[in-house]
Amino acid sequence: MTMTTQELFKPEKISARDKAATTSQVARQIIETEAAERIRKTERLRQLREAQPIVLKPIRPARRRITAA
Repeated sequence: MTMTTQELFKPEKISARDKAATTSQVARQIIETEAAERIRKTERLRQLREAQPIVLKPIRPARRRITAA
């Protein structure tokens, strides 16, 4: 097995600003992906709901309240 310089030496330290930028970028990508999935799911459910036939339920007469005399 041959040794490389990456195995022998520690990689350079990344600055806090670069770490924060990377974290922010990854978080934004995750949020955008989740939002796109949510929109796609909502649209799919809306289409399914609109495809169902409309069923009207019969209206029951309101119950009379008995008042104490």
